[in-house]
Amino acid sequence: MQLSEILAPGAVKVLPKASSKKRLFCDLAEIVQDLHGVDYNSAFSALQEREALGTTGVGGGVALPHARLEGLDQVHGVFVRLETPLDFDATDRKPVDLIFSLFAPEGAGVAHLKALALVSRTLREASVCAKLRANGDPAILYTVLTEAQASVAAA
Repeated sequence: MQLSEILAPGAVKVLPKASSKKRLFCDLAEIVQDLHGVDYNSAFSALQEREALGTTGVGGGVALPHARLEGLDQVHGVFVRLETPLDFDATDRKPVDLIFSLFAPEGAGVAHLKALALVSRTLREASVCAKLRANGDPAILYTVLTEAQASVAAA
């Protein structure tokens, strides 16, 4: 699986800030609705429900909110870089500014887990995160993510 298979160039955004997790989840649901026709309310609710189970803030300023939804035929990703980090109750208690959200089909057990592992490995690389934080152009961010994933896979 390649990041370019789950992340469309239009699914990469830079946002000035999010006032709360709830507001961020609204933004993520809106992006996946606009790009892939996913029902906004279903996407928002699924993100909220998953987050209620435990934080998806994995540390190092990174969060990986994810949800399973009925009606999807494949895993879709949305990447957002916040210019102002957000308190996300992350495991290391640091605010989050790099968010990679995954939306998977209801029954996509292995595909969902592979996508989550791929994104996690990619965003664990300090050099990748530094490049993402240093750029404000969504096209460059998309290239950093998709090229980084290729080099992480080769390592």
